[in-house]
Amino acid sequence: MIRTLWPALRPAIHLLDPETAHELTLAALERFTTRHPAASDPRLRTRAFAIEFPNPLGLAAGFDKDARAPDAMLGLGFGFVEIGSVTPRPQGGNPKPRLFRLPEDRAVVNRMGFNNAGMEVVRERMRRRAGRPGLVGVNIGANKDSEDRTADYVAGIRAFAPYAAFFTVNISSPNTPGLRDLQAKAALDDLVARVTEARDEAAAGRGSARRPILLKIAPDLDLAGLDDVVAVARERGLDGLVVSNTTLARPATLRSRFSGETGGLSGAPLLRRSTWMLAETYRRLEGAMPVVGVGGIASGADALAKIRAGATLVELYSAMVFEGPGLPSTILEAFTAALDREGVGSLAEIIGRDAEAVALAGPGE
Repeated sequence: MIRTLWPALRPAIHLLDPETAHELTLAALERFTTRHPAASDPRLRTRAFAIEFPNPLGLAAGFDKDARAPDAMLGLGFGFVEIGSVTPRPQGGNPKPRLFRLPEDRAVVNRMGFNNAGMEVVRERMRRRAGRPGLVGVNIGANKDSEDRTADYVAGIRAFAPYAAFFTVNISSPNTPGLRDLQAKAALDDLVARVTEARDEAAAGRGSARRPILLKIAPDLDLAGLDDVVAVARERGLDGLVVSNTTLARPATLRSRFSGETGGLSGAPLLRRSTWMLAETYRRLEGAMPVVGVGGIASGADALAKIRAGATLVELYSAMVFEGPGLPSTILEAFTAALDREGVGSLAEIIGRDAEAVALAGPGE
């Protein structure tokens, strides 16, 4: 039903300002009272970071910054949902307009600036859903005016440790000035040391398992910078890397009048570069930890390309703007078809099959 209605609904929704449309979508989803995630083909179960995921497809951070509708999104078929980014204090973000559709390019530009309701509000929402089925991770960020941004990430770990299935440390958003500087080796080493210590202390205090910590990186890193990130991740025992965030690059192929807007570009034009960065990351990790592939996924073929390039899990967001809420089930059907076509018992058997070829092909323009 939802796939059938979307082509008729999309033109009307796209007449609205993108941020207004997004807010109305979230408001509608808050009324969607499902308490149970959609069922998945058992063959799609995926183990990563000591967690059993019902399927490897997740909703990326940015869609539901304030944990308003994670259960509704799980009901669409996602195997997990990542909320946030959440900062310690509420933050209004950058001036509007700050979100732009690029329909000719199947892309989005955003300069939202970590707008969110703050840790106290979001933590209470996560507390209220505690005990429900479904995996919800928390993407944590730093306030723009913070004097110690690393301390903000530590605060996020401590606040959400009882409720998060996993954490993603977001130091790669291009819309908070200076944030990407935390990807430099010395700063990153200090950050990872402090957040993992906070995680371990929180787990010891509760007598519970440690929550996995993932690090989300930019697609604009050069390979020397990637070498540094991977070295710190391995030395400090991170649980995984998320590759990648939005890009500041603007491919010459872009056609939309909004392509020159300041902010991070996501969607179809990011697919090749982010998948190349994923493959290069996978090669450097040598199996030390799983990778989550993000960037440009708009179909089952795109998601499978990420897995073949080295992703254990994949996430999407921007493509929902164009493809609608039926996209998760479409991708899951493609996963199941791939198992039959490849003659394998699980997607784990094809992880990284094309990593060398994707890395050699390069990032494109």
